[in-house]
Amino acid sequence: LPHAPTTYHARPGDRIRLRIINAGADTAFRLALGDHEMTITHTDGYPVHHTKTDALLIGMAERYDVLITAKDGVFPLTALAEGKNAKALAILRTNTSKNLPTPTTHPKELNRRTIPARRLTPHESVALPHHHPDREIRIRLNGSMKKFDWSFDHRPYTTTQRHPIHQGERIRLTLINATSMWHPLHLHGHTFALTGINATGARKDTALVLPHHKLVIDFDADNPGLWMLHCHNQYHSETGMMTILGYRK
Repeated sequence: LPHAPTTYHARPGDRIRLRIINAGADTAFRLALGDHEMTITHTDGYPVHHTKTDALLIGMAERYDVLITAKDGVFPLTALAEGKNAKALAILRTNTSKNLPTPTTHPKELNRRTIPARRLTPHESVALPHHHPDREIRIRLNGSMKKFDWSFDHRPYTTTQRHPIHQGERIRLTLINATSMWHPLHLHGHTFALTGINATGARKDTALVLPHHKLVIDFDADNPGLWMLHCHNQYHSETGMMTILGYRK
């Protein structure tokens, strides 16, 4: 809470790993540590080539690991609720200074560089091997705040929906966001690679689709079953923005 922040103690020069989880139901966060640069090492548990950033934009259910080298002083760790008038605040303390961050503290890093997941490069140990897709599925994200009618392909979820896939296939999902909101899309039972023009990118299980943009992801069908694909805004999925990918024999 901004008026009663948790304090974390360290020493100047300490190398600290922050493991950040967005456990919100409908809130994305923009997070930064005042006067520090962060180095992204993992996203959704998978290693990436170390990439420096000033702030993180983290959607619901996304996870990031970052490294920081603690400076000498007292510093605000601030998470703004994106699009809302709210924030979370903690303090990193490495000396006995009495100059504490106030509840209204706004680290300058929050307005600086953020690195979207599509610009992260997977570590070689987890990179999805290049392979032409065996099956391509296109799904359009629909809905509006006025009607609150979130869905895929203009059809709210029903238990009979199936997008058929087969074991051993490389699947390419193209997720087209036709709404004015951004959506963190999560696939159960698998991890996927964000797909660029010439290569597969960072491994994840949840990724943001920006308003009026598309996201292309590849995954290997290696876990037979019925698996949910859904928006991780809880209220969007409950009103119908989800579907099933089902293995066929």
